[in-house]
Amino acid sequence: MIRFLSIRDLAVVDRIEVEFLDGFNVLTGETGAGKSIIVGALGLLIGGRATSDLVRTGCERAVIQGTFENADGDECIVRREISVQGRSRIFIDDALSTVGRLKELGKSLVDIHGQHEHQELLDPKNHIRFLDAFAGHADLLLDVSSRYRKWRKLETELHAEMENVKSVSENLSLLEFELAEIDSVSPVDGEDEKLSIERTRLANAERLVGLASRAYQELYESDSSVMSSLGTIWRDMDELETTDKSFPRVANSREMILTGLSEIADELRTYSLSVETSPERLALVEERLSLLEGLKRKYGGSLVEVIERRNEIEAQLDSATGVEKEIGRLVDMTKNAKQLYISAGKELTDRRLEAASKLKREFEDEIAHLAIASCVFHAEISERLSEEDWRESGRDDVEFYFSANQGETPKSLVRTASGGELSRVMLALKTLGATDAARKTLVFDEVDAGVGGEAADRIGRRLEKLGSAFQVLSVTHAPQVAVYGDEHFSVRKRLISGRSVTSIERLGSDKERAIELSRLMTGGVEAIGVDSAMALLAERRKRKAKAKGESHRDGEEISG
Repeated sequence: MIRFLSIRDLAVVDRIEVEFLDGFNVLTGETGAGKSIIVGALGLLIGGRATSDLVRTGCERAVIQGTFENADGDECIVRREISVQGRSRIFIDDALSTVGRLKELGKSLVDIHGQHEHQELLDPKNHIRFLDAFAGHADLLLDVSSRYRKWRKLETELHAEMENVKSVSENLSLLEFELAEIDSVSPVDGEDEKLSIERTRLANAERLVGLASRAYQELYESDSSVMSSLGTIWRDMDELETTDKSFPRVANSREMILTGLSEIADELRTYSLSVETSPERLALVEERLSLLEGLKRKYGGSLVEVIERRNEIEAQLDSATGVEKEIGRLVDMTKNAKQLYISAGKELTDRRLEAASKLKREFEDEIAHLAIASCVFHAEISERLSEEDWRESGRDDVEFYFSANQGETPKSLVRTASGGELSRVMLALKTLGATDAARKTLVFDEVDAGVGGEAADRIGRRLEKLGSAFQVLSVTHAPQVAVYGDEHFSVRKRLISGRSVTSIERLGSDKERAIELSRLMTGGVEAIGVDSAMALLAERRKRKAKAKGESHRDGEEISG
């Protein structure tokens, strides 16, 4: 609700500061006094369009500031500055903000209903809220909303998993081919190095055998072999030892040499016999190496990387299998969540149909008390067929149909109702079922336009009733409405130094209120008018005290 409103240099307003209180606040004043400027200032504080022509003539800028209080008692200060150049600046709690943010905040602060204001009822999407508020099935709405969010969350997860599978599936054939290609070769780490050595031996087999055989012959078997030469050498050395006793004895060395040469000869003979000279084996080795080289070129450059790639592919294929199982689980969960949402939505639709029938009866009765006696009204409920159109509020569309004239077929409220009718429709709906947060400010601009007498009195009573749940501000010309205000403000326009200046004053005493009510009734302040107004105020106070007493007694009986 709005606690404090300050207006500077806006239209004909020089400076206004006013504190609004709880309950039903009435604003009265002569035509053109500036009541609409106050309503307009509130509209600017909730994101209304600002233009340079709103700035008071001769001033640089207009400044509107409001202090709002939410249901928790927390305060929020909104300030809007409009320059004569047309620029507008918005501050929320002294922080620079935007029109979009202000409009969003404004939805929870103030709701303006007037003949020239944007109305919630002008958007059929809002009609469902009024029907639900009247029906009073908040718990079911919460259940449907919860089930909807759960269903959509599972659906999102399912789509994400399916996209994952799709991404894997697009490469599945390639992955399976690559795995089969690697597995068909079954490479072993280090195999290529061993095969390369074998290929070299096979390719040079004849030469290697020839070299080994010739070395063996030269060492052991030929007439001029090393072994034969050693016999001559050993004899010469024996003679040296016999002739010269000082010649070193090398018998042990001879044994080592003979043993070493014998081992070399054995190795040469064994090697020459072991070397395979098989073209078939060479062809097989060449083929195997060719396969391994092909894998290395394609999958990383080494057999280690080929084997790592093979393991990665296998892991991806296993993961794809796991995702498919997860998809199956999510499909079942999503179907179940959807069915639960549909079931709760069906119950909500049934409740709405039941409430729509009741709303028709009660609304037509209520609006008759607001001077639209021949009204025909109904709420048309239609099912949204496409799943894409289903919402947290259920599967229903609701639109109000209305006719203010007997014999006329009801048509869409949006296209049919006039400004004054729309205000009274809103008042009736607000009275039958509140759709706003507690302590929100509801502004009604001349909701009683064109009515008087008993109908105006009934409008006043209904605004008073709304004031028990919300802060209500009502601009009115009807004394029958003004008398029901918990607080009464008089808006006046005076000529000061040749310029029109608007001011607002809280009427604190019954005498002050009676004088203003007399002006509304008779256009003046004749004694008879003031006396009548005093009587009206006394009667209203008496009735309110009685209602409060009955409420108190009811509370005591319940406690007892």
